[in-house]
Amino acid sequence: MLHRLNLRLLLVALLILVSATVEIAREYRPSFLRPDLRLYAYVGNSGDGTVSVVDLIRMAKIATIPVGGSPSGLRANPVLKQVWGVSTEGGYAFVIDAPTGRVTARIPVGMSPFAVDFSPAGNRAYVAASGASTLVAIDCRSGQLVGRARTGRRPWLARVTPDGKQIVVPNREDSTLQIFDASTLALLATIGVASHPEQVAIVPDSSEAFVSAAGANEISAVDLRRSVLVANLRLSGTPSSLLMKPDGGELYVNVPSSHGLEIVDTWRAEISESMVLGSSPTDGTMLGNAALVYVSDSSNDSVIPIEMATRHLLPPIMTGRNPGPSALDPSGDLLLVANEDSADLAVIRVRTQNLITMIPVGLRPRSLAIQLF
Repeated sequence: MLHRLNLRLLLVALLILVSATVEIAREYRPSFLRPDLRLYAYVGNSGDGTVSVVDLIRMAKIATIPVGGSPSGLRANPVLKQVWGVSTEGGYAFVIDAPTGRVTARIPVGMSPFAVDFSPAGNRAYVAASGASTLVAIDCRSGQLVGRARTGRRPWLARVTPDGKQIVVPNREDSTLQIFDASTLALLATIGVASHPEQVAIVPDSSEAFVSAAGANEISAVDLRRSVLVANLRLSGTPSSLLMKPDGGELYVNVPSSHGLEIVDTWRAEISESMVLGSSPTDGTMLGNAALVYVSDSSNDSVIPIEMATRHLLPPIMTGRNPGPSALDPSGDLLLVANEDSADLAVIRVRTQNLITMIPVGLRPRSLAIQLF
């Protein structure tokens, strides 16, 4: 009798263990994945010139790829199985082949590039070289330069309009915004904006750009169809990062010095609201429907979720030290946050708003991309 009871208890324990294992697997595994798909995070480590590859199914770092000094601006190609970035020290763009994890190209672009952007079809990449005052276009399949243009002084980055027709370049030293034809790189317009422009956000219909000005604590609204400055909007401090709502109706601007978020009404080109978030909100990302916005608070070592419809702050989620860039996986199941001072990647479950794990990466991670293939 005792033997049968023990067997029953053992069977119950096994069933509980199997059930718990299945639940844990579901918790870790994004819901949309199939056995033939891979989901990797790529973390650019500015301190040691590498990119860490993290398997988001196994929740482990699986590779470290040397790419060159001060890698930044990591982006996943929207069509090809590639991850691109730039070496600011080396003056080149690099291409990682996702299936093999190998660097397949290093393409000279000029001194001090900081970012890369793609055409909507993923066939071209665009890079502005701050130290060379140039803009280049690169064929993504061949890795060959297919265009080059002169810009103003110290172009900060190149952004492709959503319709793929134009390239927008803010020139920090000239305090100008230039518009180039995406096919030919012909200069279409040069527009004066607020002092020391850096970041650019473009509305979905490609009609208007918003440019952050580090030297003036302002946001410049520019009409891209008429090539004119609409307004300079005064902020409470120096803008850090820009998040455009998917429908283009609102722009969220992180302002670390005032501990908050400024909300721009893009239709009226005016500051509509301000929110106090934490000590030093520096970066962020949002769900595809903009229901939740996540803002990294670099001083409090946390991420702050915001329900934007009601402007309601949810409890902060602890991360590593000095959290910066963040990204959501394609399903919106996982939120990733790169922590510069603790050299790790925080993985957060969006459904429960809980930290799942911390994965060690390289030194001073400052850029992040996710590739599904």
